[in-house]
Amino acid sequence: MNDPKTKPGGSTVLEPREKTKRPRLYRVLLHNDDYTSMEFVVEVLQEVFAKSLEDAVAIMLNVHREGLGVAGTYPSAVAESKVSAVQSMAEANGFPLKSSMEPE
Repeated sequence: MNDPKTKPGGSTVLEPREKTKRPRLYRVLLHNDDYTSMEFVVEVLQEVFAKSLEDAVAIMLNVHREGLGVAGTYPSAVAESKVSAVQSMAEANGFPLKSSMEPE
């Protein structure tokens, strides 16, 4: 029986593989406000984004000084869940901390 993927003589024809595209990445941003404590922002960065204390403090200071800080870069679904987790944690603790995501 002849297999269409087999050349005469028994060698196999290799079809070119389609390259898999990497998923688009999104930056999760934390926004400064006049009410959320710096300590809480550090806590969020450690709990939601698994940042070390040193990294969390550096990001928090950037949020405080620049008005915005990048908490991490993730595929869309992960970024959405991080934004949602920040919102839930902020609401549960009575803070108006805002987070958002933007394409990288």
